[in-house]
Amino acid sequence: MVFSSNPLSLSVPDPTFETWLRDSGYLNVIDDHQSAAAATDRSSTITESTTNIPITGFLWGYLVSFFSHLWILLSLFTLNPFSKLTTNDFSGETPSWTQGFFGDCGSYSFPAAVSQARLRVHENVKRYARNYASLFILFFACSLYQLPLALVGLISSLALWDLFRFLSDKWGLDGFPATQQVLIRIAQCATAIILIWLNVQMALCCALGVSYIVMILHAAFRKLTPVKQPSQGRRK
Repeated sequence: MVFSSNPLSLSVPDPTFETWLRDSGYLNVIDDHQSAAAATDRSSTITESTTNIPITGFLWGYLVSFFSHLWILLSLFTLNPFSKLTTNDFSGETPSWTQGFFGDCGSYSFPAAVSQARLRVHENVKRYARNYASLFILFFACSLYQLPLALVGLISSLALWDLFRFLSDKWGLDGFPATQQVLIRIAQCATAIILIWLNVQMALCCALGVSYIVMILHAAFRKLTPVKQPSQGRRK
């Protein structure tokens, strides 16, 4: 779908139009428009190259397309996917894993430009924040399963803090804030030693790395879909 200019239309800045589409739940309009425009430009470039110099132009056009796709793929790791993420994005309902999060084969496409990749990443990270958090927990559990000492260290740290809470209530340390602060610092140092000695940080780093790669690739390749608006009640 390619938009044609209308001489009677009003000129609206792109950020304002994007904000209106996001509020209306139709950011997929921009996503589809960018994909169609990029496909048209790419086909016209290849056609012109093959018309002028048949073989060399054909290879040059696809070489340019390859490096363009490579640049877009590398630019994904320079984006900040959490720049527009808020705490409210974790308070809503978790999108469906089948139709919402994964979708089908037609739900994915290579981003046509860096701007489209940025738009998809920012919007999809906000939309599927709870799904990505669940995947991180899953990857972290798998990492702990592969590193049993890290699992023992994590359980030991949790047990240590439960013991500290139990003793604090039993001895009434709330009435002795100085003593309580000293014991908290000791418990924190003991927790840090346990976590580092039993390589819990290794499991955490592995889970964070895998989760980030999965999130950034899924968010960039997942097409934007219309947001379902809440149905309005009928007026009597």
